[in-house]
Amino acid sequence: MKFRISKEAFLDGLQKVQHVVSSRTTLPILSNVLLVAKDGRLQFTTTDLDVGITGSVEAQIEKEGATTLPAKRLVSIVRELPASEVEVSVDSKNHASIRSGPSFFKIIGLGEAEFPPLPDFSGAKEFKIPQFTLRDGLKKTSYAISTDETRYVLNGIFTSFHDGKMTLVATDGRRLAMVDSDLEFPASHETDVIIPSKAVQELQRLLGESGDVIVKLSDSQISFAIGDSLLCSKLIEGNYPNYRQVIPGDSNERVVISREALLETVRRVSLLSSEKSNSVKLVFSENRIEVTANSPDVGEAQESMDVIYQGPPMQIAFNPEFLQAPLRALDSDDVYLDLIDEMSPGVLRIEGTFLYVLMPMRVTN
Repeated sequence: MKFRISKEAFLDGLQKVQHVVSSRTTLPILSNVLLVAKDGRLQFTTTDLDVGITGSVEAQIEKEGATTLPAKRLVSIVRELPASEVEVSVDSKNHASIRSGPSFFKIIGLGEAEFPPLPDFSGAKEFKIPQFTLRDGLKKTSYAISTDETRYVLNGIFTSFHDGKMTLVATDGRRLAMVDSDLEFPASHETDVIIPSKAVQELQRLLGESGDVIVKLSDSQISFAIGDSLLCSKLIEGNYPNYRQVIPGDSNERVVISREALLETVRRVSLLSSEKSNSVKLVFSENRIEVTANSPDVGEAQESMDVIYQGPPMQIAFNPEFLQAPLRALDSDDVYLDLIDEMSPGVLRIEGTFLYVLMPMRVTN
């Protein structure tokens, strides 16, 4: 095969697929990117057998063909090339010659026949979701995915299609983030799946602000078609816990707080929380919160802020990182913190269908 391509397009195509490449692999071919040159386009595919991604860019194809080349090495070469046009030719032994300006590189690849094919989605359930809706929902929930591999069903986003709604949920057992969005689909498509964390990360890189993503679901796999890119992933098998049980019923008190101010205050105060007592305490009085952190071996910090609150004096402590995570992911001006008492979970809400449940921490005075 032989093709010419601009350095920018080459790098862009590689960067969209390079994160899927498996770093510790027993199969050498999985460290490679599959390049297919045909019909005026160069197609890139990578897979780690759990997640696969493919995309394409324009190129001048002089001779059609396919090969696989070491992905990480190819990215580092293309990034450093001196000229904006690149010429690549690959011989029958899968040795690739790369020329750009005065530079010449030769890298050794592997035949494309060994490269594992992406799964087939013929006859799968299909959903059409606005890219913005999915991107926004993932941004508001994905930080709460558990990284504890012993509870593998929590290592992804629970996605439910029911009653004309798409619900996204992530939890690690100590906090839970959830977003509902209206979505049209036939009743026969109602289903629940768990999308693994790696696929969620890749999806967030691909999703844009406009246009639709076409989602296809088979029994054990999911695919997302976004423009020229296609992302496929295995689903996590298993039963997701009943998250509705965790969401507290009616709260006693509601506090209206500026999101940005709360984020900055908690960030500053948490500088003096220690690893041992990793908490910040919120002390509520009429229309005020005092945010404090105190660790005997480090020192203490406190800062007060104006809020809207008419309830009785109360205090509750949270893990500062868990309190900041949703505030960073939201873009509304104000957030509502619904509280029952000092020992019950707090619920953070905004106008709209987002909610975040956060377990309090026990703090000795």
